[in-house]
Amino acid sequence: MGDEQPEGYTPTERDLPVIRRGDTVQVQSVSEPRPVSDDSRGPLFVVGDVHGYLAELLAALGEQGLIDADGNWAAGNARLWFLGDFTDRGPDGIGVIDLVMRLSAEAAAAGGYCKALMGNHELLLLGAKRFADTPVNSGAGTATFQAAWLLNGGQKTDMERLQDVHLQWMSRLDAVVEEDGHLLMHSDTTAYLDYGSTIEDVNDTITAILTRNDADECWDLFRKLTKRFAFRDEGGADAVRELMATYGGQRVVHGHSPIPYLLGEVGPEEGEDSSGPVINGPHVYADGLAIAMDGGVTMAGKLLVVQLPLHD
Repeated sequence: MGDEQPEGYTPTERDLPVIRRGDTVQVQSVSEPRPVSDDSRGPLFVVGDVHGYLAELLAALGEQGLIDADGNWAAGNARLWFLGDFTDRGPDGIGVIDLVMRLSAEAAAAGGYCKALMGNHELLLLGAKRFADTPVNSGAGTATFQAAWLLNGGQKTDMERLQDVHLQWMSRLDAVVEEDGHLLMHSDTTAYLDYGSTIEDVNDTITAILTRNDADECWDLFRKLTKRFAFRDEGGADAVRELMATYGGQRVVHGHSPIPYLLGEVGPEEGEDSSGPVINGPHVYADGLAIAMDGGVTMAGKLLVVQLPLHD
């Protein structure tokens, strides 16, 4: 891209066109329940980027019947995967993490499960807590995790409420998994290939990096998993195929890049009518091989919770 962002940062309102809630970006909803062939396992659901929007998350989970009116697990043996980015930008990232941790225990007790993947904002929050203003080798001048966290929507209330149990939980999250032929990952990048030739290798390598607790090494991991748009343009389908050839699966399902930016749509010009439908479903692209799940809850979209597989 000709106007790439500074290395190591995710886009913010400073460096991407702002999409306001209510701007018109329509995405065809492609979610339609299908029977699960293995009777011992319940239906599979995925959740896009939450970014601290706890109320929206509770509503979306409730709409799918995954939780009851009191916010407790209500889906029996269903399987639920969060694709990462629980904090930053929104008002209650720690509340989101607490909910996911609680639902994980409740789902397991009911014969299902609720699990989560590592997003780049988990790496960012871990780095801000561990390294604060320690300079790191950013490749684009001096940088710190603290500055990057604040630039990318870090909420001081989240930092104040962050406890050891949250840090331990985040640091142990897997980065890549395969479920029912779906290769689940947070970021739409091939940078995962730098960390291993199998899913187990990638997850072990990233856990080891976080365990070593070296600021520069953690920054490099954050920087690489902040890359985006690998599947969007010419050659995007080939990039997806490269990942699947290495790690397995028939489709990649990811968060990270908001669907409006994948579509290249940023809403109307100033003064134009901004009313109209908003994003209401995932975006299938790259020759049908990739499914984007970041509905853009922080902008014009919504927090997506959908059942897999999807119809084209």
